[in-house]
Amino acid sequence: MSDRNQLLAMGFPQDRVDWALRATQSRGLQPALDHIIENEDKSIPNLALGAATIPDSDSRPNLDGDEVDEDDAAAIRAAMGKATANSIKCSQCGKTFKNVDLANFHAEKSGHDQFEESTEEIKPLTEAEKKAKLEELRAKMAEKREKKAILDAGEQKANEALRRKAGKDQAKAQEELKAKQIQKEVEQKRKDKIEDAKAKAVIRAQIEADKKARAEKAAKEKALREGKTWTDAGVVDAPESKPAAPVTESSSGLKGSDYKDTRLQIRSGGGPPMSLTFPSDKTLYDVALAFAEKNPSFGADSVTFTMSFPRRVFTRDEFGNTLRDLGLTPSAVLQAT
Repeated sequence: MSDRNQLLAMGFPQDRVDWALRATQSRGLQPALDHIIENEDKSIPNLALGAATIPDSDSRPNLDGDEVDEDDAAAIRAAMGKATANSIKCSQCGKTFKNVDLANFHAEKSGHDQFEESTEEIKPLTEAEKKAKLEELRAKMAEKREKKAILDAGEQKANEALRRKAGKDQAKAQEELKAKQIQKEVEQKRKDKIEDAKAKAVIRAQIEADKKARAEKAAKEKALREGKTWTDAGVVDAPESKPAAPVTESSSGLKGSDYKDTRLQIRSGGGPPMSLTFPSDKTLYDVALAFAEKNPSFGADSVTFTMSFPRRVFTRDEFGNTLRDLGLTPSAVLQAT
């Protein structure tokens, strides 16, 4: 390519290129380029000759440094029949381009790689053509923005679907976890209920056993007081031929009020009963003090004693009475609350 075509391909205006080549007398590409850069802010003088009279550096004959007149250069170029390249043409699609940058852009977009110089001059666009071209570019940009908006909307919709799915999955996981927790609590309550029922059954069995033992003891003491023989099968009348043995103070036929000591079994809650022995002359308040000392969860002034068989509730006024006066000798079972 000639110096002029190279400068035009760089995107410089044609009039400034012609001015630079004329001012530097076509001494080469670099002087012309320096002239354009140095005078880019200056107005272009009225050139007497057109661009066609400016000689190309590669078309000037080698005259060993002798300067060649511009008219001679034009005559030489015309004699050689060499036409000036005014554009670049794509050999594959036939499109022409004003400069190298546009040709490179076309090559990148289309993949074409075969170009040649062309003498076809690309005429500047008229005002109507410029408006039409501008409208075309605006239409293409609007179409491109519309396509991008559609793609963005689709992407946003897909992201929203993913977000909703993630929210549903999280909610489902939380519900499953909550259901498992509820099931675990229900199972624990069931187990606690079973254990509570077992504990109550043990307490009831113990109470029944105590009742039976007290009944047997009372029956045995009654039989002994009446001079009858006691066996595991029950009371057996003494033989008529044998007189009843006299009851002495040391025998077990003493009345309940005659016992010096009283053995009490005190129950509280579901724990094991507490067995305490007191002199029969001790008051019920003394029992409350001793019980509270061994069981700190109860207070001597607030504890209440009840008896299941026979059913009896001891009031606070009775706490000053002795165990003998209350009929608790020789033994009794109390419930503390």
